[in-house]
Amino acid sequence: MLTPRQIAAVVGPALDEDAPWGDLTSAAFIPADARATAALVSRVEGVFSGGSLFAAAFELTDPTCRIDLRMPDGAAIRSGDVLATVHGPARAVLTAERVGLNFAQRMSGIATLTRRYVDAVAGTSARIADTRKTTPGLRMLERQAVRDGGGRNHRFSLSDAVMLKDNHLGILTADGTGLTDALRRAMARLPHTTHVEVEVDRVDQIEPVLAAGIDTIMLDNFSLDDLRRGVGLVAGRATVEASGGVSLDSVRAIAETGVDVISAGALTHSAPALDLGLDLVVDAH
Repeated sequence: MLTPRQIAAVVGPALDEDAPWGDLTSAAFIPADARATAALVSRVEGVFSGGSLFAAAFELTDPTCRIDLRMPDGAAIRSGDVLATVHGPARAVLTAERVGLNFAQRMSGIATLTRRYVDAVAGTSARIADTRKTTPGLRMLERQAVRDGGGRNHRFSLSDAVMLKDNHLGILTADGTGLTDALRRAMARLPHTTHVEVEVDRVDQIEPVLAAGIDTIMLDNFSLDDLRRGVGLVAGRATVEASGGVSLDSVRAIAETGVDVISAGALTHSAPALDLGLDLVVDAH
């Protein structure tokens, strides 16, 4: 889960970007003693995510702002639902509004799309996972949104697991060493706790990769027939992941081939922002 320090490290710079020398409009036109109450309202159905980021935008702008989160992250929401309320100095509410909305809309959009993928494979054994196709600097937020939508996270970075793709394999075997031996030789240098995944794009690569004792095999851009064949060849000797060309239209059929994991970059790189709005009321003096 996101920590307060991680949240502040992202929201603080976003506020600095949006108001590097303060909010000129609010400072010039809004009385310093004006106070306001605002409601974060959903305009559509979806899944809420990013409540802590939304709250932080106001709290970091002015610590006297009070935020009441009405819905938890991961909650199914409908049009008209009040997700949170904010009360505080009107200048602060207006200054933080856009940044708070941007985070909540972005994360809720990812959570909503993820939930659609998860629902699409319901009843199968397949898990929906994200990829590293995330917005630079915002990966931890987008990964949290995937979890809020019911999905799973793939490796977080290049540092926490091994994943050999076609380019790695090409270089690894460039000296003529067989694929199995090349993998075994390299794996011998790893700590015993390191998870190893290997991507293949042809059925004939499956057996040499499995013979090396890897943990997960990714079947990349396989046809449905080849996915079924691949699952049969693996026969439980490794976790089987399907990737490449995954969409809402195709994900159910992919899941029905028997794969264990389906990774989809679309969860993060193609999710539209969810339509949320901040309805503001000026408090009476």
